[in-house]
Parts: sequence; C-alpha cells; structure tokens
Amino acid sequence: MSGPEGAPGPGPGSGRPPAGSPRRGEPTPPISLGADPGAATAHLLGTRRELSAGLLSRLDAACAEVVTDVATRAEASRDWWPLGMHWALDGEVAALAGAVCRPESAREVADVLRACHDDTVPVTAAGGRSGVCGASVPLHGGVLLDLTALDGIVEVDSTSMVVDVRPGTFGDVLEDELRDAYGMTVGHWPQSIQLSTVGGWLACRSAGQMSNRYGKIEDIVLGLDVALADGRLVSTGGLARAATGPDLTQLFVGSEGTLGIIVGARLALHPAPGAPATAAFGFESFTAANDACRRILQRGAAPAVLRTYDEVEADRSFSTGELSVLLVRDEGDPRLVDATRLVVAEECATADPLDDALVDQWWAHRNDVSALEALTIRGWVVDTMEMTVRWGDLERVYRDVREALRSVDAVTVASAHQSHAYGSGSCLYFTFAGKPPPNGRESTYVAAWDAGTRAALAAGASLSHHHGVGLNRSRFVREALGPAFGVLEAVKGSIDPRGILNPGKLGLPDPFGEVHWP
Repeated sequence: MSGPEGAPGPGPGSGRPPAGSPRRGEPTPPISLGADPGAATAHLLGTRRELSAGLLSRLDAACAEVVTDVATRAEASRDWWPLGMHWALDGEVAALAGAVCRPESAREVADVLRACHDDTVPVTAAGGRSGVCGASVPLHGGVLLDLTALDGIVEVDSTSMVVDVRPGTFGDVLEDELRDAYGMTVGHWPQSIQLSTVGGWLACRSAGQMSNRYGKIEDIVLGLDVALADGRLVSTGGLARAATGPDLTQLFVGSEGTLGIIVGARLALHPAPGAPATAAFGFESFTAANDACRRILQRGAAPAVLRTYDEVEADRSFSTGELSVLLVRDEGDPRLVDATRLVVAEECATADPLDDALVDQWWAHRNDVSALEALTIRGWVVDTMEMTVRWGDLERVYRDVREALRSVDAVTVASAHQSHAYGSGSCLYFTFAGKPPPNGRESTYVAAWDAGTRAALAAGASLSHHHGVGLNRSRFVREALGPAFGVLEAVKGSIDPRGILNPGKLGLPDPFGEVHWP
C-alpha cells in the first residue's frame, strides 16, 4: 500500500509490526483501541445473538479456552480494515463477539460448531486478523473462533514436496521452519506474512508477492480438512490432480468462513532458492511498462516478481520523476533464472535501465505496514482496492477507476501499481487518500469504495484479486457475480442451513437480520 502525497506512505519503514505488538506468532493489533479496551462498544448496529448460560457451559466443556471479558472480546473482534481503525480511535469496534473460543484441535472446532449450530448462534472464524475488509468481524456477536492455537506443521513429505499444516500457523513461522529444517519453501509471501495465518490465506484466496513464480494460494493448496456448520469433519483433495467430480477444495478456498472452517491444509513445496536476480527499468508510461510485462509472460517466462508503478507511485517510492517503473525479481533454478533474465532483457530493450538497487529497496521494506496507523491518527482516510483485469482492459480500468476515485469529495490522491501479472491479465492495485473533516471520514470512505468499485466492474475488472470480500465489499458481490450468485446462495443454504457461519459476509442473505452499514 502506498501513502498519499504529503503524508508518510504505508511502505518504507522497518518491515516489522508496530511497537508493542504481541510476540511473534500472535495477532498484531492494527492500532490502539481507545483509552480503555474494557469499555469498547460496537459501532455497527444490528441484531445481536446472545449466548445462553447453557451454551457457555457447553463451550467450556468443548474447547480448551473460552474467554468472555470485554477487552479480549473487543480485540479479537477486529482486523486491519482501515475504516475500523478510525472507529478504534473512538473506543469502538465494528461489532463485538459474545465469547472468544480458542480450540487446540480440529475436534474441538467441530464440537464448538455443533454446540452453536444446535443453539443457532453465529460463529466467525479468525486467525491473524490481518484482513483489510472486515471479514473476521462478528457482526451479530456470537462466538469468535480464534484458530491461532491450532498451529504448527503436522508432516512434511520431502519426496512428494507436500506440507501438512494447521490453519493457525503464522506465515513467517512456517517459512522459517521449512527453510531451517527442510530446505524448502511454500513460496507464499504476502505483505502480511508476519501478521497472517495459513487459514487466513486460504479463506481469502491470498496472493504472495512472488505468485508469478509459485502461484496464488489456490494454486498452492492440494487439499483441506474442513469443519462444517453442524460439526461434521470432511477432507478434500490431497493429490496433485484428480477428476473425482468438482474440486471441493476450491469450494472452501475463498469462502471466508461462510461455508466451513478450515482446520488443516496440504500445500505444495519447492526447494528453497538461492540468491535472486534483479533488474529495474523506466518506461514513458504505465501502459508501456505493463505491455512489457505482458510480452514477457506470454513468451512463457515467469519471473517471481513483475511489479509496475505509475509515475505518481514510482516517484513517491523511488524518486524517478515522470517515469513509470518496472521491478523484476526472480529466484529458483539458476538455469531457469538465466533464461528468464534473457527474455526480460529483450522485452525491455527500449526502456531506460535503472539501478537494480530499487528492487532491493522495495524488497527490504515490502512488508512494512506501520505507517497506516500514523496516517489514521492524523485524520487521513486511506485504503487500497485491488482487482484482476485482462490485458486488453487494463488501460481502460486504470483510467476509469482513477477518475472515479478523484471525483469523490475530499479524495486528493488516486494512483496505482500492478502487483501480480499472468499470461491473460494482471492485478491492478489502486490507492486512494483524502483528509475530510472528522465527521466526513466514514462517508468519504464509503463514497470512494462505491465510485471506484462500480467503475472497475463496469470496465470489466473483477471485484477482488487477493484481499477478498469481507464486510466492506459484500454489497457488490451480487452485482459482480450476476446470475451465478444464486449458485453460491444454494451452496450456502445446503451446507449451512441455519446460516451460523460468518453471517453478513460475501453478500449472502443474513438470517440474523440486517446490519445498517453502509
């Protein structure tokens, strides 16, 4: 995420979570929660489903830890949604869970779900809570299912290059153990790797910064263990390829806890790479830089990283003036890396070669998110929206979304970079920012999302590439899916007939009542 002109961007920095954050392998709060977390209240108004004494007793018997104090419930009920950070300054969370359950096994997850299903109490799964769309906000109270105690590697099959891992495992912890003990990597490096868990990656269809080489999480996952709403445990997939009907693994990947709770995953591995190869180029326009990416990929080369920045973001990050910038970073088998480097050089022959130290600069600070708190405290409304576009639609989407964002009162910055590229298209990643009066922050935020999203959908883009839907994008899902939305509704109604799993998300009908937002 890049910051607005005249304000520190949420990019360069230490690359570490904010000072005072919990220990490694635990959720990191996005911002302090008012003066007294024990007095936190819910911002969004909707029907709450309270927990009976009988259900709490059953949960205590089913789960390793059940917590009900307000401070713990408030902290567990929020994620890194930028709008929620503004509410936090006023001592509010979007919504407040009735209890936090921390299971230590798949069986405990199943027992909690069975108890809540019997009482028709909503359950919202959460891991690192690094999402930026409000996906883990427990809209109607109920149970917040904190999966971070269900962590660790179960098994590594070094011959088949597969790791069996629990969902609460944080990304950096997983990568360190795989590299140190096995000389391997999953290759999944989201910006949030220190803040996010394997289960969260899968629930939101996450992308890593080197997905050109290793794929997005839906390409990496081979199989899942899932707890259904009524407590049944099922396993899907597990092999490299199969034709046993529809791929049920992909049914749950991206479902954001609305269809089932992921309690285990099998992920593909790769040998840990050696030293990377890097390059940087300057182009006369964003379109020209992206066209070079397209040609590289369509020739069959797949550098781990192909990132382009429009002139606004390039100059903000790298002081490159009017140039649009392409950063290239590759890793893997040296012969493949050398071949890819030749293709890149040929397709960028007419561009201005830049110091490849720019790549090192981005790499060193790529995971830093600490400046977002500073911007929020200073009153800036800042967020990003990412979407997938075909190469043929990229220039139109880039133009229309920026124009739509800039048309919103108080929005003063709208810029973009391209973060993930594929043979048929890429991910455009927009940043918008503005500093409205305090009473206009929420309305400005909603107006920007309405304008930018509808411009993107009208121009042929997807709703999201890797941040998912959550609460923030729920109102657009029916429009984005069209008649296919009915298929999603039917699946939800079939496997979660009481609607207890993460209600109010993915735009699905909410049996617990409407929440008045936005």
